[in-house]
Amino acid sequence: MKIAIDPFMHRHLSLEALPGKVKELGYDWIELSPRGDFLEWFKAPRVFPERIKLLKRALKEADVGIASLLPMYRWASNDETERQAAVKHWKRAIEIAVELEVSVMNSEFGRGPHPDRGSCYCCHTGSMIEACEDAWWRSMEELVPILEREGIQLNVEPHPEDWCETLQPALDIIRTVNSKSVKFLYCAPHTFYFGDDTKAMLREAKDVLAHVHVGDTFNHKASSGLRYILNPPGTNARVHQHLNIGQGEVPWDDFFGTLAEIGFDGIMTSCVFAWEDKADQSGTFMRAEIQRYIDKYWRAK
Repeated sequence: MKIAIDPFMHRHLSLEALPGKVKELGYDWIELSPRGDFLEWFKAPRVFPERIKLLKRALKEADVGIASLLPMYRWASNDETERQAAVKHWKRAIEIAVELEVSVMNSEFGRGPHPDRGSCYCCHTGSMIEACEDAWWRSMEELVPILEREGIQLNVEPHPEDWCETLQPALDIIRTVNSKSVKFLYCAPHTFYFGDDTKAMLREAKDVLAHVHVGDTFNHKASSGLRYILNPPGTNARVHQHLNIGQGEVPWDDFFGTLAEIGFDGIMTSCVFAWEDKADQSGTFMRAEIQRYIDKYWRAK
């Protein structure tokens, strides 16, 4: 198992300084998420030979590896120009993964077009779900053969606000892709969008589960839907948070215990965004807590 950290809360650090910080926090692996000087959100990668060279050197000096690259492009946009640009960026990101000798990438199903290019940015309203899914399948038809050829595994997660934001149909869609190069990522902070039975959901995902994000969240459905209070009442906003373990309501013994039960041995990423003012403390706390649960369930098994 690779225990990684998403260093989004440390994005103010230079790319070359990042591996040293990750090591300082107790991690041997990075899940490298979007940042302006590498895989920029929705735009072409800001990557060139010298930057690759400097990053490789920093990783080697810190004795840290990249467990996964996380690109975010509009591969599910129903605007064909936008979708084609996203596929182009994806192809370059795959090339970068190969250059870095990284064998795993992960991403989200996608939120559809940029707001300027569509009448609905939040696909959960239903007005663009079919068009966005069709666009995503067209993108996968181009990308899956490349992933298979290059030996890259892609782990995909449903995300609140995506055209696919729940456990189902995400699992069946990934199974329908029918490629050993495309697997499922279970994001614990999205637990209460997926369902209410963590054990059952992880068992259901067993055959395609390769990656988990670890972060706590509140059950937004609890307390008569008032665990979070939104104004104005009735807004269509999708609310969740990525907190430290123990600050929300994810049932962690169910989560880690079931992962051990099904023999999970993939990537486990600390994925906390809520505490930029305490980023170091959060990172070290999460590393220790994850290890505590691993010791409790995997070693006991």
